[in-house]
Amino acid sequence: MTGEPDRRTVLAAAGALAPAVLAPAQPQGAESAPGLADFDFLIGRWRVRHRRLKARLDGNKEWDEFDGTSSARKILAGFGNMDENQIGVPGGAYSGVTLRLFDPARQAWTIWWMDSRHPGALDASVTGAFKDGIGAFFGEDELRGQPIRVRYLWSRIGPVSCRWEQAFSPDAGRSWETNWVMDFTRLG
Repeated sequence: MTGEPDRRTVLAAAGALAPAVLAPAQPQGAESAPGLADFDFLIGRWRVRHRRLKARLDGNKEWDEFDGTSSARKILAGFGNMDENQIGVPGGAYSGVTLRLFDPARQAWTIWWMDSRHPGALDASVTGAFKDGIGAFFGEDELRGQPIRVRYLWSRIGPVSCRWEQAFSPDAGRSWETNWVMDFTRLG
């Protein structure tokens, strides 16, 4: 005998530990943190009608309209969620993923976007929360080498529909140009 436990002992110990190891870890009291359930409305499958400005922050008023789909699910025991999107942009459809993570200490969500047009890259994040049924999320980015502020708004939230909007500001938030609107309709 070498002093090492036999295989049955190891398997028994692993079996006893498995529920504790596999159980999602949550910060103390975080399961009731205000804001944790804010994106629950989005979980499921959606048909999406897109409306996007053809050019951004150049005075353009022409819009492209096209369809897509989105499927959202919770991750990390509800402390995050992600959606997978098929976007039928004229001239070349692509797929994308949104990742959202909740920070219970700040009661805020941070959101990242990535898509198949730029594999391996994450867009700059936006951070925010919901108040009075409107989700507002802000971040910093660049457009054509110039700094901009980015805003995402979630609104018109109901059991079978909701709206997302993206806007850019070239002047630190004094003015905004909405450049993308997505109207969601629940599937099934």
